[in-house]
Amino acid sequence: MDTLRITTDAAHGGRWTSLSAAGREWLWHRDEPRRADVAPDDPFADAGGLEECVPTIRGVPDHGDAWARPWRANGGEEYVECPDFRLGRRIRTDGPAAVVDYRLTAEPGYRFLWAAHALLDLSPTARLGIRDGATTRLYPDGGAQWQQAPWPLAGGMRLDRLGPDDGTAVGAVIDSHEAYVHDEGHTLHLAVEAEGQPVSVALWRNLRGFPDEDPYRSIGVEPMLGRVFDLAAAGPADAARVPATGEVRWRLTVTASHRP
Repeated sequence: MDTLRITTDAAHGGRWTSLSAAGREWLWHRDEPRRADVAPDDPFADAGGLEECVPTIRGVPDHGDAWARPWRANGGEEYVECPDFRLGRRIRTDGPAAVVDYRLTAEPGYRFLWAAHALLDLSPTARLGIRDGATTRLYPDGGAQWQQAPWPLAGGMRLDRLGPDDGTAVGAVIDSHEAYVHDEGHTLHLAVEAEGQPVSVALWRNLRGFPDEDPYRSIGVEPMLGRVFDLAAAGPADAARVPATGEVRWRLTVTASHRP
């Protein structure tokens, strides 16, 4: 049985620094000296791993408010206090699977986005599996404007193919609660459940097309609450909303497998 292992860094935004199974590290990393000293409202410091992005992904604050704050531990829970909300999570692993239970508390009516911003270390032959025909919002220019297309064909490209590098960089949000990543005999499955809230999977497909100066390769496969990247651009059904109870709960499930 492949054993899944997760390591987090509570002092630096609750960032996941390792997601490993069957001798494989799934998370991509990049040398980013700014990451260790970030403060709230700083521009995003892209060091890789998995960042907890909430209450927005793009927009203000850049990649949300939680990634740039220290988290604390209380028993089996890690949590962060932000000006408008408190986010807690409990991570449990069992063999090849991990279950992460989240709870966000805020004033009733508070709207937010959340993404498990997982940047994955993938070969040029990797493929992303999502149900054919799923509604896809494509962001070809990195901005707030999107185009709608059926998965996996959008903008004249196959978004399920994650290489080789071709100098492009696009973002997409797909109407699905789960995704499979297949790469060299290894499979990673990610799924999100949130009763009464919109869920989706975001894709950041950067094949050395970003940034303009010194571009690098990075692939993000990101279970989400919400259906857009920027909370400011969210329509009535595009963001999660805190109900009268004052809290939203959701679950992220991660499973790894390997076929020799």
